[in-house]
Amino acid sequence: MTAKLLPRYKRQIRRYELIPSKGGCFELTVGGKRLYSKLETGKFPDEDAMVAAVGKALGD
Repeated sequence: MTAKLLPRYKRQIRRYELIPSKGGCFELTVGGKRLYSKLETGKFPDEDAMVAAVGKALGD
């Protein structure tokens, strides 16, 4: 996902942080707003859908 996000939104992303965890946790947050939580859905997200969600959150 990093390979898709950074080239596309590098001018809009001021900080990009990956936090390792245990137990299959995957959460995507933009500007303090959670866009996706694998813990809530039980499913790993579609990468293209997550990139689109980030774009929408950034106003793209």
